[in-house]
Amino acid sequence: MVLMLRSDRRSRLEARTTVLRPSRRPLRGLLRMRAVFGFAAACLFASPASAELFIDLRGGSFQPMPIAVTDCIGETPQQAVSGVITNNLKRSGLFAPLDKTRFPERVENFDAAPNFAAWKGTGAQALVTCRIVRAGGQVQAQYRLWEVASGEQLVGQQLSTDGGNWRRAAHIISDGVFSKITGEKGFFDTRIVFVDESGPKENRRKRLAIVDQDGGNFRALSGTEELVVTPRFSPSSQEVAYMGFLPGQDPKVYILDVAAGRREVVGNFPGMSFSPRFSPDGWKIVMSLQQGGNANLYAMDLRSNATTRLTNSPSIDTSPSFSPDGGQIVFESDRGGGQQLYTMAASGGGAKRISFGQGRYSTPVWSPKGDYIAFTRQNGNSFAIGIMKPDGSGERILTEGFHNEGPTWAPNGRYLIFFRDTGGQGGPKLHMVDVTGRVEVPVPTPAYASDPAWSPLLSELKP
Repeated sequence: MVLMLRSDRRSRLEARTTVLRPSRRPLRGLLRMRAVFGFAAACLFASPASAELFIDLRGGSFQPMPIAVTDCIGETPQQAVSGVITNNLKRSGLFAPLDKTRFPERVENFDAAPNFAAWKGTGAQALVTCRIVRAGGQVQAQYRLWEVASGEQLVGQQLSTDGGNWRRAAHIISDGVFSKITGEKGFFDTRIVFVDESGPKENRRKRLAIVDQDGGNFRALSGTEELVVTPRFSPSSQEVAYMGFLPGQDPKVYILDVAAGRREVVGNFPGMSFSPRFSPDGWKIVMSLQQGGNANLYAMDLRSNATTRLTNSPSIDTSPSFSPDGGQIVFESDRGGGQQLYTMAASGGGAKRISFGQGRYSTPVWSPKGDYIAFTRQNGNSFAIGIMKPDGSGERILTEGFHNEGPTWAPNGRYLIFFRDTGGQGGPKLHMVDVTGRVEVPVPTPAYASDPAWSPLLSELKP
């Protein structure tokens, strides 16, 4: 079996699976392959049929699983790798990493089984051991996931990369642990593109920026001479669509290739184009085009540049989002007298209203699973982030306050990131919440941050 871990349409990581077994001797014959752009990986799994360690996410009431992540053995950045893994698992809300002061032993031999009798006394149900090895300019990160009660090894994996990519190796390890225990896809090997804001509130400078989902690896993607809003990741590549405009020019929709740093204008439309969103296959953009006092939705094929009008109403139709199968679009419109949510076929036609609660609804986005639509709801002076089923039923508010806005889904459909502004002379910051509303944590950024968009899982991107 071959795993594809890709960074964009022109580069990928390949990994072959095998079994990593504990022994008293050093590991031999670990596979490694080189990728086009300098990241090599080898994934080595072991999944005993007898293992029963599992978190059931179907119920709403459960306690986080106690887990121990030991310091990685070996060379720098061994403690940093284990620290990122620990932080990822804790932030998910599903795991309760043990404090190191409770560890009964220091794991010194990665190839030997831990002292499970001692670990059982800590209450940990799962144990992660890891090792960092430097070979030339490469860093090899190896890990094992153990079930403490049975002493079974559940997963083993090795990743090889250059020193600058060690955080991504830690994220992939976190995904391996999360997926094995929950049975769901992980979400740690992802990035967030957002609008980085700096300066005083009356003269705020805005630029595109990107971070890992935990706030690490900050990088600016544009300068501050151009105002940018509503960035949106492609579900199938590392491309970002956004609206940008320079003084004296109409706002335009652009596509930015994050890896190459190149950008291009989407179409050449008169007037303002805004609120872009990719189709699930990444080959279409749906967006709003302003015409007089109205705005209608249009779809553009990125291969042929053919444009199709989807709505034709004397209203403002905006913030479109595709269903994961590409067959439907949810959007916001004031056609009924106030901002509400509507769904229609992706080819256009009749629209059905799905929001009926008190207040105004905006920024809808369809879950990658297809089971929910997330939204912003304003009721009086309160802004809430909520979810509802695609037919409008089952509406639930996950979090609310002075100003919460702009939800974006994790690729596993279990978490959302949004931005929150508490008012005053401060500014917005990013936060993550799960679909139960029980887990909410900040996403650290160097300055103020708004309009987040979650990337696909990097390891699942197509060539």
